[in-house]
Amino acid sequence: MGPVGLHGGGEYLPGDERFLDTLLVAAGGHAASRNREPADDVRSHGSGGADEPRINVVILPTAAARGRADQAGATGAAAFERRALAIGMQAQVEVALVVDEASADDPAFAALLAEADLIHLSGGDPDIVPGLLDGFAAGKSLRAAWAGGAVIGGASAGAMILAEWSWTPHGGIHGLGLVRGLAVVPHYDDVRRLAWQAGLDRVAPAGLGYLGLDERTGVISGRSGWQVSGEGAAYWHAPGSSAPVIGHDGEWLTLPT
Repeated sequence: MGPVGLHGGGEYLPGDERFLDTLLVAAGGHAASRNREPADDVRSHGSGGADEPRINVVILPTAAARGRADQAGATGAAAFERRALAIGMQAQVEVALVVDEASADDPAFAALLAEADLIHLSGGDPDIVPGLLDGFAAGKSLRAAWAGGAVIGGASAGAMILAEWSWTPHGGIHGLGLVRGLAVVPHYDDVRRLAWQAGLDRVAPAGLGYLGLDERTGVISGRSGWQVSGEGAAYWHAPGSSAPVIGHDGEWLTLPT
């Protein structure tokens, strides 16, 4: 399976460059392993050489389906294009506008996801996502890409739903299950921490920990655990713990796998 990136929100905005770069670099490793030839119409960005593999990035704004998913997708695409240019990487960025059952089974979107080196789930409402991915072509392609080593990242609601369980205003739901043993708490601060802790203690499955993530901050899985990237901090509350383990940019956390 490929790396998973979980992000606390404020994605694509100024100040989020470190985490976007982290995702792109990880995706570059997958692109290189696939030994792609650069497309004729792709130009080298910055210091990137012409023989560098092109990174295929797909923005998946499904969680924003109740709002402006098209705008969320366009904003995400522009942000990754800017960062690829800034760090000298070649990237082809597309949007898979999966917002209903018809688009979830659209062969064109499924093909984009299947060939991605990085799939990024934008923020919005986490409860929308499982119903539009599980059992549909888009979800099958996402899982196939991940099984082949692609990076799967999610921000805010997109990160919440990558876990095995997610809290919503209407109660708990099963997530996509790419990360086991935890729930993600984005936009983390003390007020939200106390509210989420009370909610999780009341309705979460037994043995579940939770991961608090500041905005413009995330973690990405690797061989040594989960590395923190961004301007804030990550807070791992293991089941039954009285205080979190806190990680900052460049530090590693041990989370469930």
